Amino acid sequence: MAVPVTAPAGPARRVSAGHFVRLKLRVLGNNFRGQGWRIALFVVGVLGGLWFAAGGFFALAAPGLAGEPRYALLTAAFGGGLLVLGWLLLPLVFFGVDETLDPARFALLPLSRRTLVTGLFAAALVSVPVLAMLVAVSGLVVTAGALGGWSAGLVAVVGAAAGLLLCVAAARAVTSAFATMLRSRRVRDLAAVLLAVVAALLGPLQILVLAAVRQADWDRLTGVARVIGWTPFGAPWTAGIDVAEGRVWAGPVKLLITALTIGALLLWWSRSLESAMVGTVSAGPARDRRGPAGGAVAQLFPRAVGWARRDRFGALVARECRYWWRDARRRANLITIAVVGVFVPVMVNLGGSRLATEGGQAFGEATADSSPFLVSLSMLFVGVLASLTLANQFGFDGSAYAANVVAGVPGRLELRARMTAFSLYVVPILGVVAVVLATLLGHPAWLGVMAGALLAAYGSGLAINAFISVLGAYALPETSNPFAMNTGTGLAKSFLALLSMVASAVAAVPMVVAAALLGDLWLWLALPVGLAYGLGAALLGSYLAGDVLDRRQPELLAAVTPRR
Repeated sequence: MAVPVTAPAGPARRVSAGHFVRLKLRVLGNNFRGQGWRIALFVVGVLGGLWFAAGGFFALAAPGLAGEPRYALLTAAFGGGLLVLGWLLLPLVFFGVDETLDPARFALLPLSRRTLVTGLFAAALVSVPVLAMLVAVSGLVVTAGALGGWSAGLVAVVGAAAGLLLCVAAARAVTSAFATMLRSRRVRDLAAVLLAVVAALLGPLQILVLAAVRQADWDRLTGVARVIGWTPFGAPWTAGIDVAEGRVWAGPVKLLITALTIGALLLWWSRSLESAMVGTVSAGPARDRRGPAGGAVAQLFPRAVGWARRDRFGALVARECRYWWRDARRRANLITIAVVGVFVPVMVNLGGSRLATEGGQAFGEATADSSPFLVSLSMLFVGVLASLTLANQFGFDGSAYAANVVAGVPGRLELRARMTAFSLYVVPILGVVAVVLATLLGHPAWLGVMAGALLAAYGSGLAINAFISVLGAYALPETSNPFAMNTGTGLAKSFLALLSMVASAVAAVPMVVAAALLGDLWLWLALPVGLAYGLGAALLGSYLAGDVLDRRQPELLAAVTPRR
């Protein structure tokens, strides 16, 4: 008679959302254990979040506290819409999402899709941004209660809670979907186009808002707010205001719109979540896998670095080039550089505020008002931003950096190789930015000024970020989601980014001073001087930071290795 090897002691316990919440708290506690700097960053993050939350609370509660029902709908619609838009865009371009509970680690467990999505969604609500937003949107409850009594306040409470769930669901669904797309090289262009379209919409939105505020056409603004209030961006926030204004029927309808949107977002997230757990995407039709002619060593070098010598430097450059092209996390950073690098200088140099007040007629005047000094200043920001990605360049490697430590790769050589590989992608992007802006401004002669300022700022940023990447490295979560961040790491990333941008801008100030002093002569000197300045700064940075890297290789490896 067959005897079972093991027998269940009792019925299996049902997995609920509370298990995921307790698991996240347990993981957070383990991550903080013995890590004083993590605890300090977490406390600073909580205090900073509460500070901004208090400001948001008083801004949203101001119409109710002042007894101004005229501005209540405007505040709820536009303020709430900006909150939803921020939760959609900021994780994609800067902060990322908290991935303390990596979905891939649940792939082998017998959990249903509903259980997994519900649990991860509940765990995502346990975070500092959610707490800060909860405090901020409570101001809408105060406004609705002051203007419409307890019934309006009750609807506003339900709306604020629904809006909070909507923001978290939107952030998770969008980042998970983009992560799935970016893992597939066939659709990386689609992701770039989508991000470019989203960034391009910010310009018209800025023009519309500035024009409306300047003209003070409150009737038009109220009409726009009512339209936004019937979309998922404003429905949860304006439900209580509608009840306060006497439109009782509109409150439940807007809450229903919000609930349906949350359900659709969670369904979308569940579809892409399975791909994130498996970590693969469809391979598509078979392609010719034959590599370039030559031996095994030659096939490791991409065509873009065929010029490189077959030595340690060339091998490191070839490896980094392949990583930047194939790694979804790195590719997402390149997309951000391309989009922001074109968008920011165009808005700065074409005079967004004047466009808002004078329409299309201001285009020619804005271009006429531009100067080589203003152009150099805007290019300084773009060049600094382009190099910002390397502030945690070793974090992309994670535990794989151990191979370089064991091989004894010299620090100077490694930093120069990483700068070279990254520049093979970024420098052409900067060239496109300069050409596009020179064309839009109608000053082709300024192309050298733009390129020189870009190269000088970019080279200075490489030098500064070489030090930051060695001294301030942090681990990235082991997940296929390129937007994922460990809890507490988002604040560290923000501090490092601010430090990098300020230091890089200071290092590139001599170029801006030269542009202001030399006048028209700078049109001829900008490109060669900028190229020499940027190249010299990068080489000096790799030389000095390389010595620091040689002494800190074990500490650096420990810092970038994810804790299990």
